[in-house]
Amino acid sequence: MEPPFPPFEPDDDKAHRHPKLTEIPLRTLFPNILTLLAICSGLTSIRFAIENRIEFALGAIVLAAFLDGIDGRVARFLKSTTRFGAQMDSLADFVNFGVAPVMLIYFNMLSELRPFGWVAALVYAMCACLRLARFNVQLDGPGKPDFHTDFFVGIPAPAAAMIVLLPIYLILLGVEKSSAFSIVVSLYVIFVGLLMVSNLPTYSGKTLSKRIPRSIAIPMILAVVIFIAILLSYPWQTLAAASLLYLAALPWGRSYFLKVEAREAEKTAATREQAMDKSAKKPKNGSAKRASPTKSASKGSSTKSSQN
Repeated sequence: MEPPFPPFEPDDDKAHRHPKLTEIPLRTLFPNILTLLAICSGLTSIRFAIENRIEFALGAIVLAAFLDGIDGRVARFLKSTTRFGAQMDSLADFVNFGVAPVMLIYFNMLSELRPFGWVAALVYAMCACLRLARFNVQLDGPGKPDFHTDFFVGIPAPAAAMIVLLPIYLILLGVEKSSAFSIVVSLYVIFVGLLMVSNLPTYSGKTLSKRIPRSIAIPMILAVVIFIAILLSYPWQTLAAASLLYLAALPWGRSYFLKVEAREAEKTAATREQAMDKSAKKPKNGSAKRASPTKSASKGSSTKSSQN
């Protein structure tokens, strides 16, 4: 009798290479459970948005972002990264950062702009979908220079979700709703969506998370603790300030990318010139072989002249 559910195969290629392997480690399931919890948190945020419980909706999105941030690290720590988990993580990002934030904005500010407000929400959600699909394709693409790992192409979906909620932070800080404000918000939502699918390089800082100097370990711990304390004490002010700082840092990220790209291009050009110089100085086998008969002929002529 066949089981009611198909077997869990996180990596098909491994299953084909080891057909006799009928059991999987329990640690393989834990990151996927975290991803499913993140999806549940994002869907719960949509429910709170419909019920006009803005604070709970924001809290659910922040929780989803936290779970999304740790599931990949937990998978790498447990050595249980799989293609199944990567695909499910992309689906979770679309729900949590492509649908939930814009639904919160729509039900609270854009619903009164019936046609245009909904179009703005659709544009943002579709941009998030395209951005995640492009990200998955680039993972399987050809190798890129090492410095590209420090940059995203366009702003990532979690960052877009945090900054697109800036109008919600302002509403919670006391900004009054109005038709003009809703129109500005709809344009802002479209703008953030276009940033996701743009070619704008944004600094990721992935390599900074691998190793840090010992001298800054304690200051970094203190900075993280202070930031969390400020976030818990002044959540909306902190999130609004962080969103504005992120937007202000986008031009800096682009200029830094161009500087690094120019520096790497100079290194590549210098390496090619050195390789060309070495190849030019190295004697060719054909020329050496052609030179040998000439030498022997000159030796023969000198011998004859001495005999004469």
